[in-house]
Amino acid sequence: MVKKGFLTGLLLFGIFFGAGNLIFPPALGAESGSQFWPAIIGFCLSGVGLAVVTLLVGTLTNGGYKEEMDSKFSPWFSLSFLVVLYLTIGPLFAIPRTATVSFEVGLSPLVGQSSLALFIFTALYFLAAFLLAFRPNNIMTSVGKILTPLFAILILSLVVAGAVKFGAAPSSETSATYLTGALGKGILAGYNTLDALAAVAFCLVASETLKQFGFKSKKEYLSTIWVVGIVTSLAFGILYTGLAFLGNKFAIPSEVLADPNINKGAYILAHASYQLFGSFGRLFLSFMVVLTCFTTTVGLIVSVSEFFDKHFTFGNYQLFAAVFSFVGFLVANLGLNAVIKFSLPVLTLLYPIVIVMVIIILLNKFLPLSKRGMSVTIALVTLVSFLEVLASLLKLDILNQLVAYLPFHAISMGWFMPTLLGLLVALILPDKQKGQAFDLTRFQAEA
Repeated sequence: MVKKGFLTGLLLFGIFFGAGNLIFPPALGAESGSQFWPAIIGFCLSGVGLAVVTLLVGTLTNGGYKEEMDSKFSPWFSLSFLVVLYLTIGPLFAIPRTATVSFEVGLSPLVGQSSLALFIFTALYFLAAFLLAFRPNNIMTSVGKILTPLFAILILSLVVAGAVKFGAAPSSETSATYLTGALGKGILAGYNTLDALAAVAFCLVASETLKQFGFKSKKEYLSTIWVVGIVTSLAFGILYTGLAFLGNKFAIPSEVLADPNINKGAYILAHASYQLFGSFGRLFLSFMVVLTCFTTTVGLIVSVSEFFDKHFTFGNYQLFAAVFSFVGFLVANLGLNAVIKFSLPVLTLLYPIVIVMVIIILLNKFLPLSKRGMSVTIALVTLVSFLEVLASLLKLDILNQLVAYLPFHAISMGWFMPTLLGLLVALILPDKQKGQAFDLTRFQAEA
């Protein structure tokens, strides 16, 4: 039981922990200054807690999120939303980001910054990822048992060495962003990891992995799930806090802090490695970053290709894996900052919808809710998220004032009150339905 849970948790941690998980915690640590603890707590709430809950709900639900959304909202909405989500965590943003972080943090210090070097590296990177993802049944061995322990040991080595050397250093100056509402800013920064969105996809990987084990009883399966959740949460929490602490104590030149074109997280990882490990630092950094990001790339290609293979008939798994690997390669050549810049508005829109979707699914397991009311809830959250994205992009005073009236907007939870309103409607309207109980029989070993 413990072994099954540990191996599955290790696999999931390996495919979860990638580009954003490496670069965003150090950047948060550097910018949060004296507001470090509320900021990292907020980061872990959205980057760890929300992701693990989303993963476990999807894993325990027969048919996954698609079937749940079909019954609660509508088939056209669920398919449309999931396609956008899978493309976001797949070839358009998350997959290319893993490659660009690998290059800019791990390889560019060795080979220099150039479009040709990025092109050659990403071509080899995505070819290797595609070859490994081509046979998805083998990723437990290749990713879970081999690659994940390697990169986890490397990151821990950097964090521990950094704590020893930089731990007595004064905390960095708190940036204007974190002077007020540090908890909410930390929550928003946790969105950037893409973990909660990726959890919707990775629950397919978790389900298939757990089916391979076979369980004698529901009790054994539930106990294993607890181990999976604990292993994944602890691994994330320890590394996030350690990397953020490294960023909080590492001295960054003022000209670097002021330059918007320099990724602060990437800078901290690179220069901390050089100071800690000397001439070996560049090689250490390259191996750690490429290995960490590569496991996530493989997991994402597998998950997104399995989803499209399951729901569309115009191609098979291998074709989708090849197409998404190639598209990820093309997008990656735009560069890291461009990928992050384009992805943030999409994440701000999708994250609240995923959060509320998980809340509705869980609540409906215990309380009958109106289907129209659940649809109204999702519609309200989508509208509020869309307005908040428009306000941040267009910088219109009237729009900014409008979203500022939303309760909890200051801590990036403007969707909270509309959710409560929608759920109240779902409790009042007559066309109620109760969600199906979690089905665990499919995980039991065959007699």
